[in-house]
Amino acid sequence: MKVSERIAQLRKLMEQQGIDYYVVPTADYHQSEYVGEHFKVRKWITGFGGSAGTAIIALKNAGLWTDGRYFIAAAEQLKGSGVDLFKMGEPEVPTIPEFLNQSLTKGQTIGFDGRTVSMGDGLSYEAIAKNHEGFIKYDQDLIDKLWSDRPSLSTKPAFFLETKYSGEDTASKLSRLREKMSFNNSNTHVLTSLDDICWLLNIRGDDIDFFPMVLSYAVVTMNEVELFIDESKLNDEIHAEFTKNRVNVHAYNDIYEFVKGFDSTISLLADPVRMNYALIKNVADTVQITETANPTVLFKAVKNETEIKNMKQAQIKDGVAHTKYMYWLKHNVGNIKITELSATKKLEDLRKEQEGYIRQSFAPITAFGEHGAIVHYEATEETDVELSKGTFLLSDTGAGFYEGSTDITRTFALGEVSDELKKHYTITLRSNIQMDMAKFLHGVNGTNLDILARQPFWREGLNYNHGTGHGVGYLLNIHEGPIGLRWQYRPGESHPFEAGMVVTNEPGVYIQGSHGVRLENELLVVEAEKNEYGQFMQFETMSYVPFDVDAMTIDMLLEEEKTWLNNYHALVRNLIGSHLTKEENTWLEEITKDI
Repeated sequence: MKVSERIAQLRKLMEQQGIDYYVVPTADYHQSEYVGEHFKVRKWITGFGGSAGTAIIALKNAGLWTDGRYFIAAAEQLKGSGVDLFKMGEPEVPTIPEFLNQSLTKGQTIGFDGRTVSMGDGLSYEAIAKNHEGFIKYDQDLIDKLWSDRPSLSTKPAFFLETKYSGEDTASKLSRLREKMSFNNSNTHVLTSLDDICWLLNIRGDDIDFFPMVLSYAVVTMNEVELFIDESKLNDEIHAEFTKNRVNVHAYNDIYEFVKGFDSTISLLADPVRMNYALIKNVADTVQITETANPTVLFKAVKNETEIKNMKQAQIKDGVAHTKYMYWLKHNVGNIKITELSATKKLEDLRKEQEGYIRQSFAPITAFGEHGAIVHYEATEETDVELSKGTFLLSDTGAGFYEGSTDITRTFALGEVSDELKKHYTITLRSNIQMDMAKFLHGVNGTNLDILARQPFWREGLNYNHGTGHGVGYLLNIHEGPIGLRWQYRPGESHPFEAGMVVTNEPGVYIQGSHGVRLENELLVVEAEKNEYGQFMQFETMSYVPFDVDAMTIDMLLEEEKTWLNNYHALVRNLIGSHLTKEENTWLEEITKDI
């Protein structure tokens, strides 16, 4: 069935239910950025498969809102669908609330599945409807009525993450959480975000492709934890840990009835960004609610000593695989047939050789030539092309090890490339280095620092339409708040950098129809000196893969940048060289020698 036909069927249901605007977000019931197959409702109704975007289907028109990472891909995927693309953040493009405010007429109704809409967004839609003397219908999963072959919920097993990996047991984490709950005058905390629950209980699973999450809700009180989960996923080891920490197991969907039992003795801590609208609407008005971010968000963002040690080990393993991959590409493109998909498989096979490998940490991006200009391109059987010499291959991939998750991007010159490509590569490299060398006072956040990466681009009249970096979870979400690097303020990513946080550094340049360049390392926030001016902070590089000297114009680099690159390449040789074959190591020494 074509997208246009699906939308036509949806509109018939909307008319039957008296709904004028139907909102379809990307999220599952837990406000996850990436979702399992069962929850890919927005993709089913619009045809757009990106990880970010919200669709609004009206009776006579339809729109999709997404960010700069997906402008090119969304425009292509929406062709012929009847869905208009709204490029978020672009001039004259209304936000979703602005669009609804402008479009709604008196007495009209906004509908959505309240389980997939955040508490904050749901309250916003509620206010907009009220302003127009209209209505909200939040108990309407209309697409479920149309999607006849909708995938079922995952039933894959969970596993326990031992303390040698997590660095802190659940009892300690619960104690810290309850202390924060008391500080917020709350005796009950409802957790719905999967990464927060998995971190708190030291469990992982396989309910979302690439992301080791377990579908669940948790209600934390001062003495117990009520966990709502498919019990068949739990093994004896997990049950033993739950018994030790007074974690009581309930059926996954029973959370909605459970919260109806909250009375005036309950003082609830609720995160309006992460808690869904349907759930908060089931809480009685007599309950005192404190709206604030889950304390676990900041807890898990600051990695402990064990996690940091493990993450560095994971980066060495990944560096070995990726350096071998670079060697393989350089010696085989043009000699044997290699396509985007076969290159992706080669890199995964090399990662599988490393002990402790679990899975890829996100959908791999292997983008040759003009595909590199599509920021979140994913090769398919239909788009797969053969690699050849004369241009770039952009590789943005990651691995999940028991020691943590990695996220690394390198752009490789395949054979000799043009001066223009080398210029763009070198600007991107300079940007990456300038961010890496940052030194700043405690209290600085990513919005303060982002200009360091943008400046080499802005001086050339260039820019990249995505953030410079994001926080990284420990075998959790690869995109993790509450930090980030971007020049425009974004709520939830503006927390000051603290020692132990990990953030990516991934500037790029994208020339539509020609090529793309992105270069990414992970950075650990560490303390520098403390003096009369305060506590200084800086970054420690945690990715160990050489940059491609074949793609650079060396004369464009500043002396301090050359020094940084020489020191970085010496680090890569020291950590990676002994894990390579003799031929690979000889090659590595040659391509990383001082410039």
